[in-house]
Amino acid sequence: MTSISGASGPSIVIPGLSAVADRYDVLLCDVWGVVHNGRAAFTKACDALMRFRAKGGSVVLITNAPRPNQPIRVQLEGLKVPRDVYDDMVTSGDVTLSFIAERKEAPLYHIGPERDLTLFDILEQMTGIRPPLVGVDEASYVVCTGLFNDLTEQPSDYDDRLSVMHRRKLDFISANPDLVVHVGDKLIYCSGALAERYEEAGGLVLQAGKPFRPIYERAVSLAGGLRGGAPDLSRILAIGDALRTDIQGASDFGVDALFVTSGIHRGDLHASGPLDEAALSKALTEARVRPVAAIPELVW
Repeated sequence: MTSISGASGPSIVIPGLSAVADRYDVLLCDVWGVVHNGRAAFTKACDALMRFRAKGGSVVLITNAPRPNQPIRVQLEGLKVPRDVYDDMVTSGDVTLSFIAERKEAPLYHIGPERDLTLFDILEQMTGIRPPLVGVDEASYVVCTGLFNDLTEQPSDYDDRLSVMHRRKLDFISANPDLVVHVGDKLIYCSGALAERYEEAGGLVLQAGKPFRPIYERAVSLAGGLRGGAPDLSRILAIGDALRTDIQGASDFGVDALFVTSGIHRGDLHASGPLDEAALSKALTEARVRPVAAIPELVW
């Protein structure tokens, strides 16, 4: 991967995906912050991914959405993301399903909005397993897909519950390692924020999504199915807007990364509008990650 040599050194900023596309056969592309903002699709990003596919490449969307991929596909359709944008998809919710299935009918405490209960409906459809949902005092473990009300609540609102969970030594499965996400211009907390708080208190956390290995293994397996064999890791490019999850996860897994700077880090990197390359160099140095390239927004 290209190293970052500082604000005065060579720039890693590229004008578009086309500048590096020929190096890769597979894109593992983040969704929220790259393809849409929770309210509308980014048309230029959709066009870039479709152009990559038209040249013979494969696109697997890889997202920390805490629900299985079926409802996420429906969500993308509602946001006007064309189906031709991607070949396949893996979500943090998909990996969470496998974690839950391993525990069979053990009762669990679910933290998250009602819309995420589809996770358990799909688990039952796929495996016949539907663990009972119980209170924190009766649970064998915890599954967190987010805050109950992510529009009004803060992670600190859960301290009493986290204390009970820690006292009972409950494992905490985090269906979305993201700390925060933008919905339009509003920043909301994700299950990763609670997982971080629980881990800091000494609790055991199992993470289903990026930057952890299981979701990348699932994504590369899907890519192999699309291309008729396991892809060469050197020919895979991960695209994402979060240094902690997307870029760190790609680095840990051993694939190149393209950093989209106007996503979750736009407040620091685009404070005055255009990308501040000095701020970019500082952010990458502090995060200790080395994307092969950076781009303000995903375009061809």
